[in-house]
Amino acid sequence: MDMHLPMQLLDAREATLAQHMTAALAYSFSAQLGAHYDTSQNAMWSRWLPSPRPCFNPGLLRDIRTYYDMLQQTNGSVSDGIDTHPIEYVVLASGIPGVFNLGGDLDLFRTLIDKRDRAGLSVYGRACVDVLYRNYIAHGLPATTISLVQGECLGGGFEAALSSDVIIAERGSRFGFPEILFNLFPGMGAYSFLYRRVGEKRGEEILSSGRIYSADEMQELGVIDRVVDDGQGEAAVAAFIKQRSRSRNGLYGIAAARRRVQRIEYAELVDIVEIWVDCALRLNVRDLKLMQRLVSRQSGLSESQHVH
Repeated sequence: MDMHLPMQLLDAREATLAQHMTAALAYSFSAQLGAHYDTSQNAMWSRWLPSPRPCFNPGLLRDIRTYYDMLQQTNGSVSDGIDTHPIEYVVLASGIPGVFNLGGDLDLFRTLIDKRDRAGLSVYGRACVDVLYRNYIAHGLPATTISLVQGECLGGGFEAALSSDVIIAERGSRFGFPEILFNLFPGMGAYSFLYRRVGEKRGEEILSSGRIYSADEMQELGVIDRVVDDGQGEAAVAAFIKQRSRSRNGLYGIAAARRRVQRIEYAELVDIVEIWVDCALRLNVRDLKLMQRLVSRQSGLSESQHVH
């Protein structure tokens, strides 16, 4: 499906599946994104390692788009040179200990707002919803998407997690949308995804409170599906896949039916991006200073983490 993304964000799209494969069904897209296929789970895993901050910078968004193009081009299976294996699960995870993702590139936002660059903000927002929508529709494959959250899951990172069919989180993970603290709102899918999961009232409470929620609280609210002890996330995904093995096809069908009944159209996400752009351009000096404080916190958190 062509989302008509602006060309300046598609620099990496010419890369092919053969160019990305390194060894043993492992794929390297850049220093910020890698993926591998687990033959025991029939699952494609990806892990992002964004730098300098654990957020969605334009380079990471290009890499994710290239990876998602590759998934679509597989038509639902991969080959190890001898056997062909089905892609039944697509798992989204982080390679940074303690951080799933902190969300939007606030430093870029501030620069674009200072320049009154409406087009730049729109291009960034559309790049975000493009990759989230791809995950939401399971890449056009008969697959189930899973977000494994291990650590801080904020703003656009939370939106990314919400785009999956299933969210499994370690107990120490934290969730929230801090955008309201600097007088903005999360405009890349949060409202649409939360509305379908928990309804208007509860969804708006999460969006407008600025609160940081524990994984247990998110499960109680019906936002995430499973909470497991810290360090048990990968084992929980494996157990989840094994548990579903006998009825995987039927359960996939239920998830596909749910997406049809509660359909989110790509146009809905794009329209909300434009509302977000309008709001961003109305931020005042005080709002931008608060945004800059969050940039500093993102940087500080990134420096305190050690990549695998």
